[in-house]
Amino acid sequence: MSTVADPTTALSTLDLLEAEGIHIIREVVAEFERPVLLFSGGKDSVVVLHLAAKAFAPGRVPFPVLHVDTGHNFPEVIRFRDETVARLGIDLEVARVQDYIDDGRLAERPDGTRNPLQTQPLLDAIAAGRHDAVFGGARRDEDKARAKERIISLRDEFGQWDPRNQRPELWSLYNGRHLPGQHVRAFPISNWTELDIWRYIEREDIALPPLYYAHEREVFRRSGMWWAVGEFSQPRDNEQVVHRTVRYRTVGDMSCTGAVESDAADTAAIVDEVARTTLTERGATRADDRISEAAMEDRKKDGYF
Repeated sequence: MSTVADPTTALSTLDLLEAEGIHIIREVVAEFERPVLLFSGGKDSVVVLHLAAKAFAPGRVPFPVLHVDTGHNFPEVIRFRDETVARLGIDLEVARVQDYIDDGRLAERPDGTRNPLQTQPLLDAIAAGRHDAVFGGARRDEDKARAKERIISLRDEFGQWDPRNQRPELWSLYNGRHLPGQHVRAFPISNWTELDIWRYIEREDIALPPLYYAHEREVFRRSGMWWAVGEFSQPRDNEQVVHRTVRYRTVGDMSCTGAVESDAADTAAIVDEVARTTLTERGATRADDRISEAAMEDRKKDGYF
């Protein structure tokens, strides 16, 4: 006798992804002593925080959030970050790249990009907080290095990742075993795509920084991307400033994040736009991933998110 699924009770793709994400978050909180969530105010970390709030509702999210502030972040995103943690009553830890530059532990790069400088402040913050599990909003579809990561991914005593020596993950069984000094990175939305993220944001009516939606802005063209004119991104002599209607697919450091031309001013329009695009958001808008063919993997081996 065949079984026909009841359409009134069948789970949608978003239901299944949400359930998996909440399961991972609850497993990590149950197995580890001092988890923390990397929260930049970007859409992926916003979704992970939303899942965490659902996982423990009506209680409070039982771990702090951590932001590695490059000092070149979009001001709209910093405001959104602060408003969000205040609304949810969550503790915010901030590691500042600028502090490391000021006291000589790090030096500005010749290209002015600060994104690669985040690794040492991140590792120091993890050690200082004695965090044994670090939630992140990375997804497999963003980059081939992130596609290699396990959902629970071990970092050694130096915070480094070895992509050739990963533990097997069978079904939904996760191995959180680690030695003192080691920690794990946990990725509750690893199996989501950018389109899943936007459909979920639309379904759950999740607030985001306004940069994600189409707006007019002064920009200039560099390396095939539209760069915002601002304190930390100024045009060169041969680069012309123009007005364009743009939006951001990622909201990382201003020194390496570009915008795309778009008239998608609401979430429904973005869902339609993302469904038609053939480029990932990082491929379209992140200069730091273009430094080399293995740029992301090299950074992750050093301890980057």
